[in-house]
Amino acid sequence: MPGAAGAALYWRVVKIEGRGVLANMSRKTFAMVTIFAAFAGAAAMGQTPHSRTAAVLTVQTDKPVSKVSPTLYGLMTEEINYSYDGGLYAEMVRNRTMRSDWSGTPDWVLVEKGNAAASIAVDTETGPSDALKRSLKVEVTSADAQNGAGVLNDGYWGMALRPDTTYHGSFYAKSTGPDTVTATLMNNQSGQTVATSKVTGIGADWKQYNFVLKTGATAAGAGNHLELTVAHPGTLWLQLVSLFPPTYHDRANGNRADLMEKLAAMHPAFLRFPGGNYLEGDRIADRYQWKKTIGPLVDRAGHPSPWNYFSTDGMGLLEFLNWCEDLKMQPVLAVYAGYSLRGEHVNPGADLDPYVQDALDELEYVTGSTDTKWGAERAKDGHPQPFHLTYVEIGNEDWFDRSGSYDGRYAQFYKAIKAKYPDLQLIATAPVKTQQPDVLDEHFYVRATQNFHDANHYDKTDRSGPKIFVGEWATREGMPTPNFGGALGDAAWMTGLERNSDIIVMASYAPLLTNVNPGGLQWDTDLIGYNAERSYGSPSYYAQVLFAQYLGSETLASSLDNGGPKFFYSITRDAAKKRLYLKLVNAASTPQAVDVKFTGAAVAATGKLVMLSAHDTQATNSITEPTKIVPVESTVQTSGGMLRHTMPPYSIQVIALDQK
Repeated sequence: MPGAAGAALYWRVVKIEGRGVLANMSRKTFAMVTIFAAFAGAAAMGQTPHSRTAAVLTVQTDKPVSKVSPTLYGLMTEEINYSYDGGLYAEMVRNRTMRSDWSGTPDWVLVEKGNAAASIAVDTETGPSDALKRSLKVEVTSADAQNGAGVLNDGYWGMALRPDTTYHGSFYAKSTGPDTVTATLMNNQSGQTVATSKVTGIGADWKQYNFVLKTGATAAGAGNHLELTVAHPGTLWLQLVSLFPPTYHDRANGNRADLMEKLAAMHPAFLRFPGGNYLEGDRIADRYQWKKTIGPLVDRAGHPSPWNYFSTDGMGLLEFLNWCEDLKMQPVLAVYAGYSLRGEHVNPGADLDPYVQDALDELEYVTGSTDTKWGAERAKDGHPQPFHLTYVEIGNEDWFDRSGSYDGRYAQFYKAIKAKYPDLQLIATAPVKTQQPDVLDEHFYVRATQNFHDANHYDKTDRSGPKIFVGEWATREGMPTPNFGGALGDAAWMTGLERNSDIIVMASYAPLLTNVNPGGLQWDTDLIGYNAERSYGSPSYYAQVLFAQYLGSETLASSLDNGGPKFFYSITRDAAKKRLYLKLVNAASTPQAVDVKFTGAAVAATGKLVMLSAHDTQATNSITEPTKIVPVESTVQTSGGMLRHTMPPYSIQVIALDQK
């Protein structure tokens, strides 16, 4: 019995029973209908014998159609949803540079133990560097060894601590009295000390001091804070207070290990940075100025993010490049091109020349040898070896610029960069006429239904035009991270990306990250969620993992007959491994039977099946239930050059088969 037909009859039986018709049936008839309904109900769950009305997918295993771009799947990142500060960038102290507002110094609280007495205020007259010209002034009028005074910081919605773990801290300070600062990690609820360390020798001049905090066997959870206190009266000035947990690859000023591990599992081929809107800033003055993000942290003033919070610039240009190095990704570097979000722009010509030169300097920092000015700066910052660079993006979403200046601005950047770096591939962020770009960046934020209708978007794209970079895309269903309906839309879209990966050189989901705490979200839907303590992947995240992990080097000729309107597929082959990867998506609420016929080279009798599925489109993962929907592995069997297969409702599958 066909699964879909059986399921339909099952629901007919339910509706009939609701009208009381079954009450007039004989017991024998009722029993037969009940048995059939049970059978049909099982059919609805994909448990029936194979359907005779199956979709027929024919794969010509020895007929490659096109090469798959080796950089097809990668990462797009920007400072949004506390993606860097309070997210991937592992700094635990919030407002470490003592910025103030009408309420005082956010995230810093006065500490007065026992009968200690003190006050705090921002001192705008003294700081440790030209970038950080202010500091937090702590005036202590009464304190002793049992009654300390100072300040505490509560971190980004808490400070996550783990048992038997070492945390590295530092601060800049000067003092006219107290020469010892006690750094303490405290539990918010119990008030108990989790770890403590004394920093001695605080003098009258600005200097950086380091400390180490080691937790014991009982430390766990995010409900903790950092205290810095003194035991004697006097005045203490503090600036750039920092605390880091163990980081990925133990990099100083590095990234959160759990988030980096999730990103590594995506098998990304590239990283597009520093962002989207984060590159442009609200105004020209707020743009990402890379020269202010390199070198020691004390020389980085930070700048406003377009998403209504301040960026420390701890995640600077070199940190992005190190991120690429750690995950073995190609950097896709976006350079500011003279347009900012609120409409300010720079006209082509002499006005734009300084911005073009700034981009050339940036390229030299990334790729130049140590005998160049900016290559030497990179070496001074700790990385003598140049980075390999293939792609440079000129601006971001310049179709929003109503001045009509992008055509001229792009041409000016193109001419100057190609003159010095002829092998670089330059990406335009809007169609241009004066100079054909090497690559065009296109963005899509849609609902699942649109992706179902548009999965063939690039099937008939002109192959003579520029290559395509789908630099930002997502199915926006679910909050703060995608639900399974979003994952189905994403998977349907990705089948089209793979089929057309001769013209699509890169694609990256956006946004990548979000802090799930109240106040942490500015945009939904986001691929990976986290708080201070833990992180999780959404259903769409696992779809991304599967599509990138099982990707061949070439597409194969194929045809589909009798496929349903919510059935999607792509087929690639790893030519070196002689392995086929079938990506199948059933976005319907009923099972989808599929006969896969293999012509040409024979395939193995047994293959691997990896499935991501849910009972409803609204099903999802969360910070409290992180693994409700995860891939499940099993096997499939072929016989006589055919795989007879039934997909459950709402399922995404990858089938890996070796060729004989």
